[in-house]
Amino acid sequence: MKTDKKLIVDIFIPCFIDQLAPEIGFSMIKILEKLGCEVRYNTNQTCCGQPAYNAGYFNEAKTIGEKFLKDFQIKEVEKNENQYIVAPSASCIGMIRNSYENFFLSGENSNQYQVLQRRAFEFSEFLTDILEINNIKGAKFPHKVVYHDACSALRECGISAAPRELLQNVQGLQLVEMKDNTTCCGFGGTFAVKFQGISTGMAEQKVQNALDTDAEYIVSTDYSCLLHLEAFINKNKKPIKVIHIADILASGW
Repeated sequence: MKTDKKLIVDIFIPCFIDQLAPEIGFSMIKILEKLGCEVRYNTNQTCCGQPAYNAGYFNEAKTIGEKFLKDFQIKEVEKNENQYIVAPSASCIGMIRNSYENFFLSGENSNQYQVLQRRAFEFSEFLTDILEINNIKGAKFPHKVVYHDACSALRECGISAAPRELLQNVQGLQLVEMKDNTTCCGFGGTFAVKFQGISTGMAEQKVQNALDTDAEYIVSTDYSCLLHLEAFINKNKKPIKVIHIADILASGW
């Protein structure tokens, strides 16, 4: 989308990134500002409600969702066509786009939700689909990496090409594909807690497929997947690292 207007980006930082890897959020801000966006951060924001929703606590998830709608309001839609909500997590965006429909598609919050639903984007798809940019000038990462398709990104948001396009244009980066790259890593939120053995086995398979490519890093749009894989890697002393796509795109400049 080409526009002369300065895009306003209200960033949503997922709770696990806020607590465990805040540098991902700063990388995203660095890139968005480099591209001329006006970045805003509402300090009242908390969680999108996905953990509660996945655990079956729908009333609690709805309450959190109502707070999200309050924190991320897009008023006077016709005058604010340049306002977006961007998050470095496809799982959170998938929750907003899809699962919120069960709460807000009808009722008093319907209009507000449908506007938000159209304006919420995962970071990499925002760069390619809205800003129409697939090359972050100056980005350098001289390493061999393998891309992991997070389930939420691929299945809930249809994100596959965008992150790969961005990575292929990073100086020095060699992007390779692993076997069964669309297979789940085993995290799945509460799945990893309730079905620990299966979850660990899936992580082992995913890491081994990545190791078979001789990649130095596993990269993804979703830190939740990377956190799960990193735990297996560290515990078993595997010779590979994980990194979020935002951190790669913010490297070298």
